[in-house]
Amino acid sequence: ISLSQLPTPVHHLSRISRELGGPEIYIKRDDLTGIGISGNKVRKLEYSAALAMEQDCRVLITCGGIQSNHARATAAVAAKLGLDCHLVLGGSEPEVPEGNHFLDLMFGAEITYAPGIDLKGFQDLLDEIAEKYRSRGIKPYIIPLGASDPTGSLGYVNAVREMVPQFQDLGIMPDHIICATGSSGTLAGLLAGKSLFGLPSTLNAFSVAFDSSFIRNCVDQIIEGLGNSYFPGLKCNSGDIRIFEDYICGGYTRTDRDQLSFIRKVSSMEGILMDPTYTGKAFFGLASEIARGSFRKGESLLFIHTGGVFGLFPYRQMLQEEIFSE
Repeated sequence: ISLSQLPTPVHHLSRISRELGGPEIYIKRDDLTGIGISGNKVRKLEYSAALAMEQDCRVLITCGGIQSNHARATAAVAAKLGLDCHLVLGGSEPEVPEGNHFLDLMFGAEITYAPGIDLKGFQDLLDEIAEKYRSRGIKPYIIPLGASDPTGSLGYVNAVREMVPQFQDLGIMPDHIICATGSSGTLAGLLAGKSLFGLPSTLNAFSVAFDSSFIRNCVDQIIEGLGNSYFPGLKCNSGDIRIFEDYICGGYTRTDRDQLSFIRKVSSMEGILMDPTYTGKAFFGLASEIARGSFRKGESLLFIHTGGVFGLFPYRQMLQEEIFSE
């Protein structure tokens, strides 16, 4: 189903390219997909929600952190389609809702808070909530963390198909494509699309939470599912990806002064907002790797801005104390 505003544009970041003194950097503005400013998540949810509606499901159930972009996007999509939404958010209920959590409530989602939960605990709780809906005669559809399954990853297979003519129009073929990665669905879709559409660019991912072995395992499972369900004979695996895990900064949603300062620099030089959880963390890592020589002058690269601007707001006090007061 069509929910997003596509194709999203590709821009040249001329000022930050000069500032970093390395490759020419282009940015794919998937923060501009529309519908609740849902970034990369709505590309996946176009497929997940379509399957839910095809099965006559009436409630979308998914999970994430308190500031989950995916949870907020799912709530927005459910509102748009006239479906109910139930979110399981890892953490205690904040005294004052803000950022993505505030928007979950605005979109009318029902929320279950789950302090100290792990990935297995998320799945068990999703299954438990789904069974409660079934007992009331309401058919649920469970969307996994980040919509990172073969169905959701189709959104980024399609994104690669969208990018190929854009590169032709711009007269470029990026040496590298870069994205942030968490639950790995976007990354797996990009890898499958690269294989299916013959894109020669090297795929690079900056982890925001997990080590590289976990990410590779997730990618390979999704690729296997894509081959079994949608693209028989698909030939690619996580060994075709460069994964950087040195910029997690203590874990998911964690950041530090250096990353926040760099996010501020990008905003003030290019007028583009990034968040400390995904895009800002990955772009900071990219800048650091350019300084290390991992990406060289004379190359061109495309950074995929996956959205998440509302994730900036919970860090406003930290920004005020450490960055704005300089």
